[in-house]
Amino acid sequence: MPSLVAHDSSRRLWVLSGASSCYVLHLDEEDRLRSPHWGSQLTLEQAATLLDRPPPGYRAFEDPADGTLDLSDAGAMLFGHAGLQIRFADGTRDLELRFADHRVTDREDGAELALSFTDRHYPLTVEVRFRVRSDTEVMERRLVLRHTGTAGDDPIEVVRAHSATWVLPRLDDYRLSHVHGRWAAETQLHRTALAYGETLLSSRRGITSHQANPWVMIDDGTAAEEHGAVYSCALAWSGSWELTVQRLPTERVTLSAGAGHAPTVRRLDPGAELVTPYCAAAYTEGGFGAASRVWHHYQLAHVLPHPEEVRPVLYNSWEATEFDLSMAGQSMLAERAAALGVELFVMDDGWFGARTHDAAGLGDWDPNPDRFPDGLKPLIAKVHSLGMRFGIWVEPEMVNPDSDLYRAHPDWVLHQPHRRRTEHRNQLVLNLARPDVAHWLHDRMNRLLAENAVDFVKWDMNRPVTEAGWPDAGPDPERLWLDHTRNLYAVLDRLRADHPDVRFEACSGGGGRLDLGILARADQVWTSDNTDARDRLTIQHGFSQLYPARVMGTWVTDSPNPLTKRRIPLDFRFHVAMAGVLAIGGDLARWSEAELTRAGELVRDYQEIRPLVQHGLQFRLRPPGGDLCGIQYVDAGGSATAVLAFRCSAHLAQPDRPLPLRGLDPAARYRDAASGESHHGAVLLTHGLPLALPPEDYASRMVHLLREA
Repeated sequence: MPSLVAHDSSRRLWVLSGASSCYVLHLDEEDRLRSPHWGSQLTLEQAATLLDRPPPGYRAFEDPADGTLDLSDAGAMLFGHAGLQIRFADGTRDLELRFADHRVTDREDGAELALSFTDRHYPLTVEVRFRVRSDTEVMERRLVLRHTGTAGDDPIEVVRAHSATWVLPRLDDYRLSHVHGRWAAETQLHRTALAYGETLLSSRRGITSHQANPWVMIDDGTAAEEHGAVYSCALAWSGSWELTVQRLPTERVTLSAGAGHAPTVRRLDPGAELVTPYCAAAYTEGGFGAASRVWHHYQLAHVLPHPEEVRPVLYNSWEATEFDLSMAGQSMLAERAAALGVELFVMDDGWFGARTHDAAGLGDWDPNPDRFPDGLKPLIAKVHSLGMRFGIWVEPEMVNPDSDLYRAHPDWVLHQPHRRRTEHRNQLVLNLARPDVAHWLHDRMNRLLAENAVDFVKWDMNRPVTEAGWPDAGPDPERLWLDHTRNLYAVLDRLRADHPDVRFEACSGGGGRLDLGILARADQVWTSDNTDARDRLTIQHGFSQLYPARVMGTWVTDSPNPLTKRRIPLDFRFHVAMAGVLAIGGDLARWSEAELTRAGELVRDYQEIRPLVQHGLQFRLRPPGGDLCGIQYVDAGGSATAVLAFRCSAHLAQPDRPLPLRGLDPAARYRDAASGESHHGAVLLTHGLPLALPPEDYASRMVHLLREA
């Protein structure tokens, strides 16, 4: 295994090595940080030969360095996308950075390289930080900007400070993969030829958003699920963001990602420092499936707060009751949920303040005295007595104008002078960038958790940011775009430290807050408010491109579906939900005895395969969209596997094709845990698993195979 960070001081060259790939950095004669290689591993000696190759010939009207710069600042003959843009008080915008020094710091799980630069004239330092680990191809990068002047010096405006600009090698062609969507239709996978110029993906909504997600993958147009090289990056940020994919006419491609969005500007006063969130990136071989598994492993090993745990089967009461809550009604649902084998009962919206409808009560986090005259303790005790953990829904970043909090502090919301306050969903957004608001929010949630034996918090945010103003902010009002998210992170970090046994779910009207930043503080996420099992196949397929099943909240709800009105059999609904963190959200008071009995059996089936789903290797066998789709989970040693297969509709009496499996030992035999039937691993890998699906539409099957001794 090569050194994680190898350095040739004479050539001003660094090689950053991960598990099976590397990223090479080089300082040219003008102190510009360039990347001559990103791909399979090279030794320092091998990488040095790249510097001996003749440079591209002179081209009029352009600098050959364009599209090769890891630190891509604006200036001189550089006209490509600039990941770092500064505006000095005298109007100067160009940067002239000089290399100062570098340092390598050993970490418990890897190493960090920091490269420092100073501007030739102005009091600004720029530090580029990389982090690499030996157990993953994923590396991380961020920027640190410092105003090194003294009191009385002019402030510096940061127009753009992207966390990273990743430089791709020349490929025969370029294809872009990303997800798009909207509410109830998140993470729709899209692959398209990469256009020349700049392709911008972004959120200007103050949250990650339903419409896009801060990751991309690039291949040469020939990669498939199981073969081909893939370059990918993902930003760890839960506020507004932008990700620019640039393709120059010279066939150089870069990926540049960072927090914020144009035209917001951040001010640096003397002595101030700006640390960007990190952007992670990976080069992988083995197709999109291998790329996804690398990202899944990275999050389980280095991002999630409690990756070793299995997430419990939960029941959420929202679709059964909506705002019609009572101690008796919640107790009845809890009893029915416990009888199914549910392990966590979550009471959703409507338990607090005047929250009998969606136009009042947000911000007043005391139990509604009419509904819970003795507080939450009796219900929590009831749930615990049934052998389940207790969870609760909150939306702490929001406030209704009809609330005691808003009447006392109308200035605490984001707002602009002389402009209306958009009451989307009858609510406004608290300005967490204000230290007093962030302190109040932490204190109020801390008190809720300290006074009640809550085990789980569903933390929601049901609207985007509008009127993003802060009239009392002083000379830097736009810092709210960064500080709101940073203070949210700080509140969550403090709550987790204060209450280490409480687990958190991130939610934003479904999947509107899904990213590596929130996953460092959440044990799972709510994938989508759309629980229609057919739609969920597509949503979950896009989700799995980057994020692991271990965090993907998946509900079984009623039929017809509350949103789409589609009727789907119970088994199909359960099998789709088994692909992630299984939950039930239907109105159990209306389920028949036969449905309740079958649901209990399916919960037990999931609990048998849960370690494979949440911690195993995931293989997408066939994507949704065709007659048949399937997904497989395998433990690291290949000793057990679970297969979920789905057919939405049958055509022309066509028999179902067997599903070829992946990740098994070809020399071993595997026994079906339910039927006892034995299969050769080699046959399963080549000829597939016979499915024997029922003949009707919305047919599905779960198969659990164990390697025989």
